[in-house]
Amino acid sequence: MTVDRETIGRLGEDAAAGWLENHGYTVLERNWRHGRYEVDIIAERDGELHIVEVKCRARGGLTRPDEALTPVKFDALSRAADQYISQRGMDADARFDLAAVTHRDGKFVVEFVPDAMLPRW
Repeated sequence: MTVDRETIGRLGEDAAAGWLENHGYTVLERNWRHGRYEVDIIAERDGELHIVEVKCRARGGLTRPDEALTPVKFDALSRAADQYISQRGMDADARFDLAAVTHRDGKFVVEFVPDAMLPRW
């Protein structure tokens, strides 16, 4: 059975959210949007806000999930985090993490990369 790209992406994001919850994170938002900004997962653990970019690829793809994380994407995530924090009146800094998900033999393997993107503020 062939699964389309959109379904793989949604299921990969589900796997990433499950991984986070199983490792002590509280998922606050999924697919949070504000204007042109979007964050795949916003989570919290130990009082820290985590902006999590989910990149999902099927096994045998031409690129690894982490290769899709570009400086332009990080800039957009930084702006989105600023908007999220501002809207909620939070006094917080955000950590930017990556959940690299690979679809293999009907299973989703999550590789979590904390602080995958470091802000230069």
